[in-house]
Amino acid sequence: MDTQVADELLGSLVDGRYRIRGRVARGGMATVYTATDERLERTVALKIIHPSQSRDPRFLERFTDEAKTIARLTHPNVVAVYDQGVHRGLPYLVMEYVRGRTLRDILAQRRRLEPGEALTILDQMLAAVAAAHRAGLVHRDVKPENVLVAEPPSGGLMDAVVKVADFGLARAVEASAEDESGGGQLMATVAYVAPELVSEGKADTRTDVYASGIVLFEMLTGRVPYDGDQPIEIAWAHVDNDVPAPSSLVPGLPASVDALVRSATRRDPAARPSDAGRLLTAVQAVRDELGSTPAAPPAVPPAAASHRAAEAATARMRPITDPTQVVTQVQQPVTDDRPSWSRLPGQPERARPQTYSAGSYASTGGTYSSGAPGASGGNAYGTPRRPAPVDNQRTRIALIAGALVVLTVLLVGGWWLGFGRYTSVPAATNLTQADAQTTLTQAGFVVQIGEGRYDAAVPKDSVVAQEPPSGSRLTKGSVVTLILSLGPERFTVPDVVGKDFAVAKLELENRGLAVERGPDKFDNAIPEGFVVAIEPKENAEVKPGDRVTVTVSKGRAPITVPSLIGKNVNQARSELAALGLNLLEERKDDPNRARDEVIAQDPADGTGVEEGADIRVTVSNGPPQLTLPRVVDQPCPAAKAQLEALGLRVRTDVNPNATVRFQNPGENTPVDPNTEVVLTCF
Repeated sequence: MDTQVADELLGSLVDGRYRIRGRVARGGMATVYTATDERLERTVALKIIHPSQSRDPRFLERFTDEAKTIARLTHPNVVAVYDQGVHRGLPYLVMEYVRGRTLRDILAQRRRLEPGEALTILDQMLAAVAAAHRAGLVHRDVKPENVLVAEPPSGGLMDAVVKVADFGLARAVEASAEDESGGGQLMATVAYVAPELVSEGKADTRTDVYASGIVLFEMLTGRVPYDGDQPIEIAWAHVDNDVPAPSSLVPGLPASVDALVRSATRRDPAARPSDAGRLLTAVQAVRDELGSTPAAPPAVPPAAASHRAAEAATARMRPITDPTQVVTQVQQPVTDDRPSWSRLPGQPERARPQTYSAGSYASTGGTYSSGAPGASGGNAYGTPRRPAPVDNQRTRIALIAGALVVLTVLLVGGWWLGFGRYTSVPAATNLTQADAQTTLTQAGFVVQIGEGRYDAAVPKDSVVAQEPPSGSRLTKGSVVTLILSLGPERFTVPDVVGKDFAVAKLELENRGLAVERGPDKFDNAIPEGFVVAIEPKENAEVKPGDRVTVTVSKGRAPITVPSLIGKNVNQARSELAALGLNLLEERKDDPNRARDEVIAQDPADGTGVEEGADIRVTVSNGPPQLTLPRVVDQPCPAAKAQLEALGLRVRTDVNPNATVRFQNPGENTPVDPNTEVVLTCF
């Protein structure tokens, strides 16, 4: 059994900062833990790859891409990435910890959601995916498991915060066709896979639109549209069939919601909204319609309407008791004024009676008279006489005027509901924060400042992006989020000397740097494959995209330098030549060492070097030399005393008490201290 107790990482401290507290989930490539950031005292999510994956360079590169991808998506509805590093040789990501449940957990508990709740969640989902699309990315795995829902303390989904996670499958739009055409595996969940990804292996922004439509279908109905014994059967069902209307499974759902699902899940990608931003605009329009427009009674066909009018005009009247007044009681069905989606599934529209009081028939153009039965002109119930032509003309004019008024109200109301209440969002990018806020506020929008991001092209504190983008149509009072530029990004080069090249490359690329591997070189201290040096040096200030040259160790050099100190320089030269090495000599006076004796070497003995390497040695010149004075013709005892006082050794021949006739070495000869001088005296 896989339990947290057996996990050796629990309780460990990562990078001297993140204390692992518990395990959240374990996937095929990585494990996600909760951890405490002891520096900032906050809870974070820690994603650590499995050891089996750390030896795969392609996986390490993909893991790096995931970190870069999420870091680029600075959006309130995207799970943020805070940090990245390596622990025990395993790369990890530090991400935002969302206190909530997945949409899958909510659907497992409630089975399906009300339309308002489903559209509220979809609205925030699409805001996150739209941010990815604007960054040139497709998510490719939109599903309830990747949607995190943080409900407020009061409960309820209408005020919940939704965040989209796991952009690990995200790929650049411009590269997706090339990636998929290579015959790779289908990286998607079959219940939400778009037809073109199954039949052609191609994914773009419309692929995410399709998956979002399937998620909406599942939220409304409690199930996905297709099921089967084999995943391939489910995948091809998306290719061969149109997604059914949600109302076919849950009667009473609004037609506008059916239309929304149908638009997002067209089998032809060209028939869908082009990206998540377009679908988001449609979702907001439906939310406004459901949230602010009371459900209208079912439309009455023209024939039925005329029949009702005729029925009211010829309604049966009670016997007249007052010849001046006739009251009609018309029982006319009136439909329930609640929206259809608020009724229970299968519940019919209830009709309720409504009574209309009619005035005297004369007031509508007819006259009645009372008299005895058989009297001319009427009977006990009254028979209408032919109305005067003028009264008929006035009635027609009044009816036409009333119809025109109603038509005008309908046209104006329809225009307002469909177009008039929407305002185009003005462009705020590249404006200063103050100018952008003024522009949007004057247009009737509420301004919200999002998390800033670095941008080398846009000055600091100017708008680098806005959500939704300019040109979007929103109701006045809607929120527009501004992303402000933090200016050009600058940071220091990390210290990667002594690290494995793959790990060092990952760490440098996570800083946005381009890595170039320079010529490898031998190094006696750093093992083969590990970084010896980098240029620029560690802690140098750089900007994203700068190139860093990395020198990697080839391990210890093959030739070991011998010990040369204390040897004669000629002997040292011979030994080095036999090993294929060169001796470079420099001289130094040393009163304690003999002339031509090696007193220092570089590199030291035992060092590994390549063939042809230069070995530098310092050779002693011995003590400073003396110039012999002339002592010939001096008394031998006095000459001896003079030379010994100079530090020379003196030997006298023949008669030591006579006069010096010869000296060896001769006068003015340079000699070393302690050199022997022979004096011949007679």
